[in-house]
Amino acid sequence: MDSLYLYFPVLFFVLYIISHHFLHKLQNLPPSPFPALPFIGHLYLLGKPFHRALFKVSSRYGPVVFLQFGSRPVLLVSSPSAAEECFTKNDIIFANRPDFLSGKYFGYNFTSLAWSSYGEHWRNLRRISSLEVLSSYRIQTLSSIRSDEINYLIRRLFRVSIESSENIVEMKSSIFNFTFNVISRMIAGKRYHGEKVENSKEAKLFQEISKDTLTTVPKANILDFLPFMRWCGLHSVEEKMMEVQEKRDNFMKKEIEEHRQLKTSGSFPSAEVVAGKKKTIMEVLLDLQKTDPEYYTDETIRNLMLVLLQAGSDTSAVTLEWAFSHLLDNLEILKKAQAEIDNHVGQDRLIDESDLAQLHYIRCIINETLRMHPAAPLLVPHLSSEECNVASYRVPRGTVLLVNAWGIHHDPKVWEDPEKFYPDRFIGFEGIKEGCKFIPFGSGRRGCPGNLMTSAKNREEEWQITKKSTCLIPWPVGI
Repeated sequence: MDSLYLYFPVLFFVLYIISHHFLHKLQNLPPSPFPALPFIGHLYLLGKPFHRALFKVSSRYGPVVFLQFGSRPVLLVSSPSAAEECFTKNDIIFANRPDFLSGKYFGYNFTSLAWSSYGEHWRNLRRISSLEVLSSYRIQTLSSIRSDEINYLIRRLFRVSIESSENIVEMKSSIFNFTFNVISRMIAGKRYHGEKVENSKEAKLFQEISKDTLTTVPKANILDFLPFMRWCGLHSVEEKMMEVQEKRDNFMKKEIEEHRQLKTSGSFPSAEVVAGKKKTIMEVLLDLQKTDPEYYTDETIRNLMLVLLQAGSDTSAVTLEWAFSHLLDNLEILKKAQAEIDNHVGQDRLIDESDLAQLHYIRCIINETLRMHPAAPLLVPHLSSEECNVASYRVPRGTVLLVNAWGIHHDPKVWEDPEKFYPDRFIGFEGIKEGCKFIPFGSGRRGCPGNLMTSAKNREEEWQITKKSTCLIPWPVGI
């Protein structure tokens, strides 16, 4: 009799899984791996890196897969056609964000550009970022900053390569310092890295803050999908997130107050302001605050600046690092890029951003790097605000959407020989006309508004380093 009671939990477990499986089919949901376990759902399928593990799931179950991650339903999309359907036909429905802890703490309680729900507040933030902060005009007026920093970087690399007894140049820190300086000068007119820099302590502090931010997000994701883990010792994760956010916020408060005082005293660095036209991004926002103080609050300015400073420096640095690594491992591609530069620019002057229109192959190199190594392999998660259909399947309201951009970029059905670094595949590429086969910055309403700035910064450094790379490092090495 006692042994009979032992079978009840097993019987319940089996009945739960079978009933859940058949109910799934009756609801016309997308294909789903079997089984979905109680409490954790399909989380047992995950491994690191997540985008590769999810690509394996898609390879087995199809380009549109329905998953259960703990308490949350998840739609995994890994094909250009399904992604395009999500970002066009269902764009407004998927224009929201899930209520993850990252949005609560690092997104100023879901009011930041990245984490706010689709609506009037988000549209205003998007308008500010597109028209005032990241417009083509604003990016162009600050082009001299990027040129200055590239020249600083090239001189440093050249000096280090000469001084090194082994002819080895460590690129990672130099690239990060470059991208951070570019963003910080565009935002606040301040350099944080390099010789004779007065703000090195602040730079070190923000690097620590960025590191803490990136390390706490994965731990927070556990609580996003398994909230009951709060009672299993993970409540400290939220406490850590609050601590990190306080540091982030205080850092930017200090920057804004310092900028405001400099503006009042008229002590802006003359290098950043020419004939009153080259304002820093923070100065632009503080001017707008005077016209509409109710909307352009200090908190709105802080969260915009933090997004730009962290996302703009980290993602660009990673992209450039991969680009140089591939170029140095593929000398024929490096020589082809140099030949293009010699043909259109020559050897008598430095490259300028105005040369971009003529340097098509450099653009192909950047695109190929972004294809192989998108900065956000799963993009930023979306949330369905109502029930909809994707690929003829029903998607319930409140479903988290994960678009595996890395999976699409590495799908042999979409790209020939996808594991090969081959920039020539982008010759004649028509961008948006090609659909969602290439989406390193996302797509639709919630696509990354900073792609213009990222592309400009990446390409100009790529040009300058490529032009001089053979005198820096004359043989292929990995980074």
